[in-house]
Amino acid sequence: MKLLSPWSCVLWMCLAAGQALAQAYPNKPIKVVVGYAAGGAVDVVARTIGQSLSASMGQPVLVENKPGAGTNIAVKSVISAEPDGYTLMLAANALAANMALYQPMPFDAERDLVAVSLIGRVPVVIAANPNVPYANVKQLIDAAKGKPNSIAFGSPGNGSTPHMAIELFARAAGIDLQHVPYRGGSPAITDTIGGQIPLVAVNALEVLPHAKSGKLKVLAVLSPNRSPIFPDVPTIAESGFAGFEASVWYGLVAPSATPKAIVAKLHDEAQKALQTKEVRERMSAVGGEVVPGSAEMFANLIRSERQRYAKLVKEANIQPD
Repeated sequence: MKLLSPWSCVLWMCLAAGQALAQAYPNKPIKVVVGYAAGGAVDVVARTIGQSLSASMGQPVLVENKPGAGTNIAVKSVISAEPDGYTLMLAANALAANMALYQPMPFDAERDLVAVSLIGRVPVVIAANPNVPYANVKQLIDAAKGKPNSIAFGSPGNGSTPHMAIELFARAAGIDLQHVPYRGGSPAITDTIGGQIPLVAVNALEVLPHAKSGKLKVLAVLSPNRSPIFPDVPTIAESGFAGFEASVWYGLVAPSATPKAIVAKLHDEAQKALQTKEVRERMSAVGGEVVPGSAEMFANLIRSERQRYAKLVKEANIQPD
C-alpha cells in the first residue's frame, strides 16, 4: 500500500475538514445585512432571495437594515463580522463606487470581502414630470444642447448609482445637466411630480407606481433590453446609445476569511434560488432580471465597476453627500 507524504496528509485533512464544515453548515440563522432602509429595492431583493435560501437551507435567513454613510456602515459591519458564513451582505453598486467616492478609502472590497453570488439587475430609468416639453431622450438632448446646464435632474444622492448613470449618459450624449442630490429616491420623485425639478433618475422599481398613475413619464430605461414593467419605453440603446447600459446590480458578499467550502455552498444555494419561479417572478415584478453565474464573474464585475466609477468620480469631481 502506498503511503501518503506528510504534505499530502495535511492537504487531505484540510479538504476533509472543509467538507465536514460545509456539511454541518448552517446550524443557526443566517443574517443578510442591507445598507438601505426597509422597503427599498435592495431590501425587497434581499428578502426575496432570503426566503428562498431559508427554504432550501433549513434555517431562517434574517434581513438586517443598516442604512447610513452611503452603505459604508453596513459594509464595515460585515467586514468585521465573524467569517463563519452567518453574516452576509446584499451589496449593490455603492460597494464598488464608494472606494473612489470616499476619501480616505473606507474599505477595499476586493481584499476585505469575498464575492459569493451575483443575484440580479434592475435598470436605472430617466423619468420626467408629464408637463415637460420633451417626450423622449432625443428631445431631451436637443433641449439640453440648446441651453447647457439648464435642465436639472434629481437623484437619490451624490455618488448614488442613478447619479453616476446620468453623469455617464450626459458625457456620452455631449450634454450638461444640473444635478440636484436628494437623500433617497422618494423625495427626488416627489419634487419631480411637484414640478420643482423636471427629471429624476432612479431605479425602475421606485418609478413604477408613479408611471402607472400618470404622475411621471419614463423617457428611457438604461438597460440592454426593454424592461418587463415598461414594455413600451425604449431602451437607451434604442434612443441612439448602443452599448450604453446602467443598472443597479445586487449580489451577496461575505467576510474575506469565510471558509471556501461555505462560500461554495452559499453560491450553489443562491444559484438554485435564482432558478426558482418565485425569485424570477419577483425580480421581474420589480423591473429586473436574475443573473446566474460564477462567483468569479461577480468578483470581476466588482473589479470592473470599481475602475469605471473611479474614472468617473475623478473626471466629474463627484463628492459624497
